[in-house]
Amino acid sequence: MDFKKFLPWIIVAVFVIGIYSWVKGINNTAVTLSQTVEQSWGDVQTAYQRRNDLIGNLVNTVKGAADFEKSTLTAVIEARSKATSVKIDPANITPEQLAQFNQAQSGVSSSLSRLLVTVEAYPELKANANFLKLQDELASTENQILTARTRFNEAVKPYNTHIKTFPNSLFAGMFGFKEKAYFQSVEGADKPVEVKF
Repeated sequence: MDFKKFLPWIIVAVFVIGIYSWVKGINNTAVTLSQTVEQSWGDVQTAYQRRNDLIGNLVNTVKGAADFEKSTLTAVIEARSKATSVKIDPANITPEQLAQFNQAQSGVSSSLSRLLVTVEAYPELKANANFLKLQDELASTENQILTARTRFNEAVKPYNTHIKTFPNSLFAGMFGFKEKAYFQSVEGADKPVEVKF
């Protein structure tokens, strides 16, 4: 049997198998990184859900103070409702969706800050054991939210880097992989919340 006769076919087969393995590697790595982003997004949602659950308890505790300002409580309840209505598909997070989500959540943060500052004028509420426990849990939850958001951004970076670097970028679009958005601070987040009595 003449080996030279089959040599071109062997070279072509090795080349095709090599290209297939390389493209498969690009796709599989993108899938793995995308799943990591989705898992991180789930952690973000869990942290925000914990805060939303605590807000219900906080509002009920504060309602116990008979002369407490209803407008402040209403603002917290409305912000919470708006924040829980924003839904995002983790497989297709766009910068616009993330900005909308971020804006809604910042409304909750802002109204909570106003509520907690307003409570300072109510010594009997400030000393309430349930309120103090909820306040501690909220502070802990805010830290969890910050950590979850940071980890989400850390998961997005390798994914975006993988699909945007050449030559991966040639195939990422063909396989339906798109750049994912990062969490950014909302406009005005660098300024303290102003509360007037």
